[in-house]
Parts: sequence; structure tokens; C-alpha cells
Amino acid sequence: MLGDINEWPATTLDWKGFGKAIDDNAMPNKKTYNVNGDSGIKAQIQFADQKQEFNKRPTKISRRSLSRSISQSSTDSYSSAASYTDSSDDETSPRDKQQKNSKGSSDFCVKNIKQAEFGRREIEIAEQEMPALMALRKRAQGEKPLAGAKIVGCTHITAQTAVLMETLGALGAQCRWAACNIYSTLNEVAAALAESGFPVFAWKGESEDDFWWCIDRCVNVEGWQPNMILDDGGDLTHWIYKKYPNMFKKIKGIVEESVTGVHRLYQLSKAGKLCVPAMNVNDSVTKQKFDNLYCCRESILDGLKRTTDMMFGGKQVVVCGYGEVGKGCCAALKAMGSIVYVTEIDPICALQACMDGFRLVKLNEVIRQVDIVITCTGNKNVVTREHLDRMKNSCIVCNMGHSNTEIDVASLRTPELTWERVRSQVDHVIWPDGKRIVLLAEGRLLTLSCSTVPTFVLSITATTQALALIELYNAPEGRYKQDVYLLPKKMDEYVASLHLPTFDAHLTELTDEQAKYLGLNKNGPFKPNYYRY
Repeated sequence: MLGDINEWPATTLDWKGFGKAIDDNAMPNKKTYNVNGDSGIKAQIQFADQKQEFNKRPTKISRRSLSRSISQSSTDSYSSAASYTDSSDDETSPRDKQQKNSKGSSDFCVKNIKQAEFGRREIEIAEQEMPALMALRKRAQGEKPLAGAKIVGCTHITAQTAVLMETLGALGAQCRWAACNIYSTLNEVAAALAESGFPVFAWKGESEDDFWWCIDRCVNVEGWQPNMILDDGGDLTHWIYKKYPNMFKKIKGIVEESVTGVHRLYQLSKAGKLCVPAMNVNDSVTKQKFDNLYCCRESILDGLKRTTDMMFGGKQVVVCGYGEVGKGCCAALKAMGSIVYVTEIDPICALQACMDGFRLVKLNEVIRQVDIVITCTGNKNVVTREHLDRMKNSCIVCNMGHSNTEIDVASLRTPELTWERVRSQVDHVIWPDGKRIVLLAEGRLLTLSCSTVPTFVLSITATTQALALIELYNAPEGRYKQDVYLLPKKMDEYVASLHLPTFDAHLTELTDEQAKYLGLNKNGPFKPNYYRY
């Protein structure tokens, strides 16, 4: 066991009771939720019956009751990735709507506040798979370690993010939130957060102008000065740094979870322009080895199957990049019978790919023959117009990196090419000779835009983010300079330990003699900072 957090060296997470070993009793009681009050089969049969009845007697079944049946059936047939939309939804921009929650507040902008009840159900389900955050909420809310924190966030807005936000609120923080991706927001979850009093500015299908407008609405509030930033991709940090430099100087800390955002922070630091301490969560062990690997290993198949209905067996796939995201994608596709090629710039990652049984190639060598192209690099112009021109008919192109820069989508928006929307997040781009490629999510992140993600894995990342915020906010002056820091190893181990009871896992404890022999504290950390898991 990890022992009391009071024993942690160089950390401020020492509020009473939080450091006690987390056992099964610390976890929230498991509850069974049935969104529809019946099985999926019964809900679908009920919907079919109601539809027949509606056709027979259209004047006797209200539009509202039919809409309710549709929404109930859809929750059985699809998961939360197919964001709930009721029959009264329209194309009016949320920016043009006047909406208030039940408390009379209008400090939010979501698609439809009336979807809040449905979103609340999704959040409650997510809570059951996020044991560490719920344990943190239960044990630390009395101490309020984030009292006085004003956190502005820019992440994917999903049920899992909602659990994180509500945990931060329970720990004393005030939060304002925008989405880091224009396609990944779950409208019903955003509505539930707005109904609960969180100023949320996000909806699925934002334009580029909407995206920046939402970020600005989070930041530019009279009488509200943020002192902490939680970012995914660096767009929020960049916006405050460029547009509100005086506000940026008053920030106590930044927590960043993506490779793109971390790269931007290191650039600022190298240029001597980073005037606040920042925590690099992306390169923490709990993020790299769990979220990036295990999450992507499952979501890549989910996203491709939802959007294309394809069979993976025998398909030729090239995965660009063999970091943790690339490793997860390759492992999943190989297990499904795909023939997988890898491109890499790093000889170490390249050798890993070879030792794992993948053929290392240059993209130009296989671009004419592959059925699927997946980018996982965090770079720009990995797939260029030249590559796109040479692809075979019906080749599927998608991105598992954070931003939409990896595939040169802008080069496809030319008069000689025709865009044809097939279904949500799926476009055919058609060449004059009739060849077409299948572009997913317009080159943006496939995960969450087109698929769900495992809640349990996101619990690990969200807990890491919460602890990083607490650490930076409570750190005494001088502990962290104006630079980018990795999460303390002890904190990584603690996050992992909070999730072990879910598996009824039992850690072996070192004896005094063994600990002395290894030169370790019995309660950790168990690996040096240079150790590569």
C-alpha cells in the first residue's frame, strides 16, 4: 500500500484523511442504472409498436411521446457517441438562442438545455466507472483543497469530463469550460452541466468561429479572473497568452494533457515567455501507458466500425507514428487480422515496431495499396495532397492525433474535387476520374468525434489532472518555477493504486529487509524518474 500522503516528499497534497489507503469501502456503492427502465429489446419493440399505432391514429399520439420513444430506443441501440438529439432540434446556432436553466441562469451556451435530464443519466453511469475520482470527491470535499481556485478548462466535453468538473466543484473550485474539439461535445452532457450551474460553452458541430467565441466567453467575464488552466491541445492557453497577457501573468498554474499542447508549452518555455508553472500530464506514466495506449486500442476499432461498417480482417493498414497511441492502434488492428505497416521518424520507436512484428515503411512505399491510413504523430502534413492523390479508390483516411493538422485537408477543398456527406463525420472526397477517398471527422481526432472511449481509462487521466491542479494550486511559492514539470512519480503511483480495488487486486508489500536491499521506501516511489515502463 502507498501509505499516508503526509509522507509524500515535496508535495502539498497533505489534507487530512486523503492519504489513507483506499480500499473497497472507499469506492462508491455500485448502482445499476437502466436508462430506459427496461431492456433494449423491449424498448425497441415498444418503439415499433408505437410507430405502428402512430401510423394508424396520428392524432392520438403526441409528438412529444413519439420523440421520447425515439430517444429511448436510440440509447439502447447506440452509445453516447451518437449524441442525443430530440425531434425538435433545429439548425439555429446556440449563439442565437436565449436559454436559461431552471435556476434562471443564462451564463452558458449549449445546443439545447432541455436535454439536461438525459445528460445527467449519462454522467451517473460514468461515475460508476470512475472510482478514483469518486473516492477523491468523497474523501477530500470536506477539506476543499481547491477553495478559491478559478479554473478555466478546454477539453472534450463528455460524461467523463463532467464527472471531473463536478469533482473539482466539490473540492471548492469555480469552473468555466469550453470544448477543445468542434465535434466531440456530447450536447446532452453539456446541457446537464449547464443545468447544474456550470458555465459551459460548447456544442457538437461548432464552426471555427464558434470554437474561438466559446473560449473567449469562458475567459472574458467581468469580475472573474481565472487562476488555473486545464487545457487539452493548448488552444485555451494560447488564446489567453495572446489576447489577455495581463490575465495570463496572474495564472498560478497550467495543466496540459496533450502532446500538441505540451509542445506549445515547451516552445514558450524555451523562448522565455512562459511566466507561469505548467504540469505536463501528457507524459505522465498514467496518461501515456493507460489513456494513450489502452484507450486508443479500443476506440480505433469503435470509430472505424461506426463510421464505415468495414471488416478489418485482411485489410492493409498503415499507421503513421508508433508512440503509445500508434502502439494501441496497431495492436488492435493486428488482433483483428489486418496487415499493418508502420511509419516512424524515431529509430527507437521504429525498432519497437519491428520487434512487435510490424513492417516499417515510408508512406510513399505503400500509399497506393493500403485500405486505411491512420495518423498518430501530433505533427503536421503527415499525409499530404500528393499522398491523397495516389491513394486507391475508397481508401479510408483518419487521424488519431489531437489536432487537424496531420492530414492536409485544406488541400482537398479545391474546385476540381467534390465533397459528398455520407453520414455524420463521414465524407467522400471525389476526384474528377471518379476515385474517392473516405475522410473521417474532416481529419480531426477520430476518438470521441466518431467513437466512445473507455470510461475507466479516462478515470485514470482525469484523476491525474485533478491531482495536478491541486498540487500546483497549493504549492508554496518557489516550489515550481516558470517552467514545464512532469507529474511527481509518487503521484503517478497513487493514481494507479486508486484504481486497483476495481479489479480486486492485491499489491505485494516489501518486507523491511527487501526494502533495505533495494534502497526503497516501503510506500514508494518504487521506480526512479528515469525508469521507462
